[in-house]
Amino acid sequence: MYATLIAGAFSWFGNTVTEVTDWIADVSNNWWFVFVIFTVAMLDSVIPIVPGETTVIAGGVAAGTGNQQLALVILAGAAGAFVGDNIAYTIGNQFEGRVREWAERKPSRSARLEGSAIQIRKRGGMLLITARFIPGGRTILTISSGITSQPRRWFAGWVAVAGLVWASYAAILGYIFGQAFEDDHTIAFWLAFGTALGLTAIIELIRWARHPNVDAATRREAADEIDAGQVGASHVDAGQLDHTEVDPGQVDRGVDSGNPPA
Repeated sequence: MYATLIAGAFSWFGNTVTEVTDWIADVSNNWWFVFVIFTVAMLDSVIPIVPGETTVIAGGVAAGTGNQQLALVILAGAAGAFVGDNIAYTIGNQFEGRVREWAERKPSRSARLEGSAIQIRKRGGMLLITARFIPGGRTILTISSGITSQPRRWFAGWVAVAGLVWASYAAILGYIFGQAFEDDHTIAFWLAFGTALGLTAIIELIRWARHPNVDAATRREAADEIDAGQVGASHVDAGQLDHTEVDPGQVDRGVDSGNPPA
């Protein structure tokens, strides 16, 4: 009895996956699918559960089979990601008080939000590129960039680069498998999707292996700042800036490393 139920469940799941994949294949072959890519990539920056990368991969597969233009797929994904990241920044900047109230309902949320701000100050723009490949992480990071009032031009420049790198990676991956399996869109899509998941997992494992204690240290540092009442201390009084001596060499080094300018 249980074996029959399990077999039925697997059969239903397999049929559902096939139907969804076939639907994606049919839809992605239409000329207007680039607008779907733009919209989904934009929403993915604000709502992490939206499958932005999956949609770009599907567009890449369609380009590989000759039904889309690869350049347009990349442009649509990058533009959508750029607009979405800036929306997330605006949400953080305009609704700072509400976002902080939401985060403070759980200590883990508050520590994670402040931890993102600490990482921005330490690692600069390269973090925005890395976070673009981490679902959920990019949303927290872009919102916290707005909350901590990172310079808008600096932020826009780095998320533009991040979106282009991300969209190119996903679209080209789909394109390669689309060309290799031109007669079977379903296999091409799932191989590209599985490869993307595998590469993301490998990158995360490497990052964890190289810096196993970074996240924990960041959370502790964030918790210390929260306990000390230093959340939001990035808003520096203009009078203090007038009396602050800045080493020009430090400024140059900060800009070169991608850190936000003072």
